[in-house]
Amino acid sequence: MITKDTKIKDVKLLIPDCFEDHRGTYLEIYDSKKYENITKINFVQDDISISHKNVLRGLHGDYSTVKLVTVLNGSAYCLIADNREDSPTYKQWEAFTLSDKNHYQLLLPAGIGNSMLALTDNVIYFYKQNTHFSDGKQFTIKWNDPDWDFWYPIAEPILSMRDTYGKYIKK
Repeated sequence: MITKDTKIKDVKLLIPDCFEDHRGTYLEIYDSKKYENITKINFVQDDISISHKNVLRGLHGDYSTVKLVTVLNGSAYCLIADNREDSPTYKQWEAFTLSDKNHYQLLLPAGIGNSMLALTDNVIYFYKQNTHFSDGKQFTIKWNDPDWDFWYPIAEPILSMRDTYGKYIKK
């Protein structure tokens, strides 16, 4: 597995080993023994979202959950934002294309906002979490908040009410 630092403090881009032949692809997306050199996180919950092309989910996060995210099917533009006021990369963002072709994974520490724009139909976005979901602890950063100057490759994404009227919530 290849591990790369990103411009956001403590965020890692992971590229797992992949075996491909005439039958298709074999990919191990998580093995605690292989990942223990990267993180000592105990993941307790797995989640999947399935989205149609042009659906934008997020920017969501909280201050206690570490996530390992990847795309199992399709292709997605994943924009992450550092919402940790004590971080040297606070209010910085970075974007990645995650897909079933490149197999990229992102390891996101607590306090990082996470979003996903479906670039293809039927994007399956998978994430492991080290905490159980809790609405009360989450923050939302509006996808087009002018204070952050985000860039997405779409002018009018399909949004939920939460993401349309996103509310910035501090700790």
